Amino acid sequence: MFTLEDTQKLHKLMNQNPDNDAIIKKLLDSHQFTISKISHEIRNPLTLISSTLQLMEKQHPEVARFSHWSSVLEDIDFMKHLLEDLSSYNNGFRLHAKLIHTSDFINHIILSFASSIVDTAIELSSKIDQNLPDIWGDPIKLRELFLNLLQNAADAVDGCGKIQLQAYRRYENIIVTITDNGCGIPSSRLSDIFAPFTTYKANGTGLGLAIVKSVADAHHGSVEVRSALHAGTTFTITLPIQNRPCQEPGK
Repeated sequence: MFTLEDTQKLHKLMNQNPDNDAIIKKLLDSHQFTISKISHEIRNPLTLISSTLQLMEKQHPEVARFSHWSSVLEDIDFMKHLLEDLSSYNNGFRLHAKLIHTSDFINHIILSFASSIVDTAIELSSKIDQNLPDIWGDPIKLRELFLNLLQNAADAVDGCGKIQLQAYRRYENIIVTITDNGCGIPSSRLSDIFAPFTTYKANGTGLGLAIVKSVADAHHGSVEVRSALHAGTTFTITLPIQNRPCQEPGK
């Protein structure tokens, strides 16, 4: 499988020679375009099928009692979600960088996530330095990164536990940690959790953490994880403070 590390090696090759740069860029663009097009072409008919089935159920409520009816609807929703995640992963390195007011940005994310767990017993807390420097980044992709990690934490505590987000400056980086006291991750799984299509969730696509890593890499940052079974997990995101828009890794 073509990994994020492979992509970074290709970008290094692109820097070594102008001809390499032109050829490999065409190959990467073609590869990403093909995946995006396939995802789009499959997602459209799936959406139509889903809408048609919902209309059938509305007009004929008795079908909801048919064997496997709900399973079919769930499978279609899963496939749509998988295609959306695949598109996000495929475009993880494509940034539309803007100047982000970091403290406000992270505060808004916390408020947005808090509203999604209001009916649970999850205890959410945050400690955000209110004087964090601005950074250049893609706000949509960074929002997805943080919400992915927060949702993972919510899944880990299974509706009843503690989640804490901290954000502070360390030297020339912004550090964001997301910690939960949930089920934890076995040490045997930590080495591959960022690999695409690796999942240990019943309904997971295996692309959530791969998207997190691709977005962090695209911002010249990093993501690390510390975890112990039954003792909780901490994800640490490091984002450099830049005075100019970030570019694709290696450029």
